[in-house]
Amino acid sequence: MREVISLMAEIVNQIHDVLITIFDGLGFGLSDKDLHFWIIGIIGIVTFFLVYASFKLIEKWKWSITVISFIYTFTVMVVLVFAIEIQQAITNRGNMEFADAVIGLWGFVVFFVVYALLALIIYFTVQFMKNRKK
Repeated sequence: MREVISLMAEIVNQIHDVLITIFDGLGFGLSDKDLHFWIIGIIGIVTFFLVYASFKLIEKWKWSITVISFIYTFTVMVVLVFAIEIQQAITNRGNMEFADAVIGLWGFVVFFVVYALLALIIYFTVQFMKNRKK
C-alpha cells in the first residue's frame, strides 16, 4: 500500500511540475494555490458532468434509487477504507496494505449482493403471490 501511495504521489508531483512549467512558459506564472484552483476545479466540473449524465441514464431504470445508493455508498466506502489504511500508516497500528483495502471493499460488495438477492427473492415472491390471487 505504501508503494501504491508513493507511486501515486510521485505521478501527481510529476504532473504538477509539468503543469507549472507549461503555465510558466506561457507567461501565466501561477502560484501553487492558483494551479490547485484551476486543476481541481476543472477535474471537479468534468466529473460532475460525467456523474450527472450517468445518473440521468440510471434514473430511467426500475431500481434507480438502489443503484445510485450503491454507487454513493461504494464511493464513501472507498474513502473510508483508504482513510483507515492511511491512519494505520501514520499511527503504526496495523499494516498499511492495498490488499486490506481491496478485501474490505469486497466485504461490502458481498454483503450488498446478499442483500440484493434477498430483496429480489422477496420482490418476486410478492409479485408471484399477487399474480396468483388474480
